[in-house]
Amino acid sequence: MTPGNTPGVPGVVVVTGVGRYLGAHVAARLAADPRIERVIGVDAPDSGTEFTDLLDRVERIRLDSDSLGGLLADLDVDAVVHLALVSAPDQQHGGRPAMKDQNVIGTMHLLAACQRAPRLRKLVVRSSTAAYGVSFRDPAVFTEETEPREVPRGGFGRDILDLEGYVRGFRRRRPDVTATVLRFAPFIGSTADTTLTRYFAQPFVPTVFGRDPRLQFLHFDDALEVLHRSIVEDHPGTYNVAGPGVLSLSQAIRRAGRVAVPVLEPGLSGAAALARTMGFGRYGLDQVDLFVHGRVVDTSRLEQEYGFTPRSTAEAFADFIRAHHGGVVVTRDQLAVAEKLVRDGIRQVRAAVTERRP
Repeated sequence: MTPGNTPGVPGVVVVTGVGRYLGAHVAARLAADPRIERVIGVDAPDSGTEFTDLLDRVERIRLDSDSLGGLLADLDVDAVVHLALVSAPDQQHGGRPAMKDQNVIGTMHLLAACQRAPRLRKLVVRSSTAAYGVSFRDPAVFTEETEPREVPRGGFGRDILDLEGYVRGFRRRRPDVTATVLRFAPFIGSTADTTLTRYFAQPFVPTVFGRDPRLQFLHFDDALEVLHRSIVEDHPGTYNVAGPGVLSLSQAIRRAGRVAVPVLEPGLSGAAALARTMGFGRYGLDQVDLFVHGRVVDTSRLEQEYGFTPRSTAEAFADFIRAHHGGVVVTRDQLAVAEKLVRDGIRQVRAAVTERRP
């Protein structure tokens, strides 16, 4: 099989965000495909070396997003896979302003470069089901045509709306390019390391008092499969990508063997801050709203177009549980923090009941 000569399969592929978990694994999988001639991984100049071994067959280039134009033209790139997104603000790396700069401004620069790339024939963009936002008026199930009832409170959801708007503009300007937008549900599985997996790995999980949202997850390996098919096959359009079926938050916590710590909704952001002090990652309003309202999407378009059905939400979560079973040790300090959360939650509930009495 000669690389670059298989009909429909791009010869030269650029993958952005290879300094992150998803981008590194996608680039490595493409590099292992004998039908693809070259895989070029692009990331910021200050990106780390965590995935160097995984990327041994990937040509890695470090540059700013506004320098991509010359790269895409000079290398005769056939396909671009845009994965360089940040899903939650990191205060150690610029917080929300840096997050927006990468997600929104970075995507604008990338699409401008793609527009000027004469040989480009395929664009695959990572999006998220956060595009639908969350609202009390939301439908039970979102399809790809469902418009958000309210603008998302969280920065990531707003960034996704901007990103998809730019892609729609690109499609009008370059109708010759097959553009695929993948709205991923939250990743989970035995190998995924995300805000969500860190949330469920906590021994004590903050939840919203009186809320039990329905959740969908996507196994990380199934995300890789859908991305790979999007690159080596032609699937224009926008697709929801999630595991069929749902789990309620309470079911997920019980199956993970964790302890739910309910707090009133206004206090959840405070609970998340306490969780950060316990060493369990960072949270944004997007994640908080998800655990208040939940979100379920229809995946029939994906299944029909790709001929592929991801493993169910329950199966994906079970794989996560198997990998993390027994892996958390509750220290005395963590137990004290959890007890304080419970006490504070009880006080909040009592105060709210007292205020409502005539």
